[in-house]
Amino acid sequence: MRVLEGGNGKKNTARRRRRRVKIGILVAGSFVLLILCAFLYILTVYRVKTVVVEGNVHRTDEEIQREVMKGRLGSNSLYLSMKYKNKQITGVPFVEAMDVEILSPSSIQITVYEKALAGCIAHLQGYAYFDNNGKVVEISAIRLDGIPQVTGLRFSNVILNEVLPVSDDTIFQQILNLTQMMDKYGIEADEIHFSSGAKVTLRFDRVRAALGNGDYLDEKFMKLKDILPMLEGESGVVKMENFSDPSADVTFVKDSGE
Repeated sequence: MRVLEGGNGKKNTARRRRRRVKIGILVAGSFVLLILCAFLYILTVYRVKTVVVEGNVHRTDEEIQREVMKGRLGSNSLYLSMKYKNKQITGVPFVEAMDVEILSPSSIQITVYEKALAGCIAHLQGYAYFDNNGKVVEISAIRLDGIPQVTGLRFSNVILNEVLPVSDDTIFQQILNLTQMMDKYGIEADEIHFSSGAKVTLRFDRVRAALGNGDYLDEKFMKLKDILPMLEGESGVVKMENFSDPSADVTFVKDSGE
């Protein structure tokens, strides 16, 4: 025998449907709430508060930090760990690559590998920076401190990632020798000027040091280290073309009008 449902049966069925809909809404709402709580937890706990930057010389900690942590979630360590996992950062001016390591949920370490820069020359776009082999590794409008500008050389063209076209490529070895001496004695020259016969003059603000050829560089720089502080504010030329003895005196010729 089949029993037909009456009005009460239909009401019960409708109530069960509404109950299932409510349960579904509650479940969906709980799931969304759980996701929101997890998202807020990630934003709060994994917020970077400490940044350690190592290896940078020509770019400041703040500049490096801005490059790494840019974007809406750039201050979240979990996001950064996924973004830079097994991946180096490239395309940053004057930087070969950067590694990002997550030290803790609130701290990261950025290791910077800067491009090797031996000097720069004036360029239509500002300055062309080259390495010890004369290869142009960066062209920028930025003039970096601590990188001497090389003058007196002639170039037909300057192309990024190609060696500067000079008639005598031993000039780059001379530049390397000079920059090594500067590093050794803690001296920073604003300019390295080559004149005829590959004679070298260094410029330190308004003081120039005429070194002549590449002989006795060690002795010349040893003397320069001692006398440059005494010439601060002066304008003229330190004559060192024939200098070879650090204990000997040198001649300083002031510029006319001084």
